[in-house]
Amino acid sequence: MSATVDRRRLRRNFGDRADDYDRHARVQQQVVVRLIRRMGNCCPEEGLFLDVGCGTGALARELCRLRPRLRPVLTDLAHGMTRHGRDRLPFALAADGAADALPFASASFVLVCSSSVYQWVGDLPAAFAESARVLRPGGLFAFALFGSETLRELKTAYRQAFRIVGGQESHLHELPRVPEVEKALLKVGYEEVEVGRETLVEYHRTVPELLRGLKQIGAGNASPLSPRGLASRSLFQKMTEIYRHNFEKRGRIPASYEVIYGSGRIAAF
Repeated sequence: MSATVDRRRLRRNFGDRADDYDRHARVQQQVVVRLIRRMGNCCPEEGLFLDVGCGTGALARELCRLRPRLRPVLTDLAHGMTRHGRDRLPFALAADGAADALPFASASFVLVCSSSVYQWVGDLPAAFAESARVLRPGGLFAFALFGSETLRELKTAYRQAFRIVGGQESHLHELPRVPEVEKALLKVGYEEVEVGRETLVEYHRTVPELLRGLKQIGAGNASPLSPRGLASRSLFQKMTEIYRHNFEKRGRIPASYEVIYGSGRIAAF
């Protein structure tokens, strides 16, 4: 996985899109539902829990609906998201913070959860160690992140177009793979580790429509080496042509998202 992520760009991208995020984040909303379903009866019934990278608060809201005795704490790197989540959950505590430097005391929470966030973290073991630090003994860590096969059609079309057209290559942000996620959990010392994956697919009419949707939720390329703008006009046109030729079905193009789910527990004393 990429070791460097431009945090300033992430903070700006997601913060600027907080008000419109829910209108465009269809896959992310599905992931919230699936993550909670996977947690099932393992989810604590009561106590203080932390939503890391809370976004607009969708995960915390649903958990509070299903477990009314849980008390939410929200944190996000982007202040706009932290504020928006707090507005949607006025009874929640909230503070800006990064996943690998959580602004909370050790052993504070019975549950740390996160949806569609950890793919943006450069050092998974460091971030998972932070979640372990703030969990109480016996506490649960449960998350979903986007894996390396996410947007594989777009990446394939781009790389093929670059080989044909050339130009200034965009250094795409690399997403984690299942073995990396499992290794990071075990390295930190989590017990009862479980890691799984699935692929979700959404369809768009055109490549520009797909790219506009990604921009609307702030999910641009977070690599600090990426150039401003996706690519030159000729490269973009060739990428679009290849994408449609290789993947279009019945007038729609697919966009695949590999979702990696993980969980683990802190040893109980």
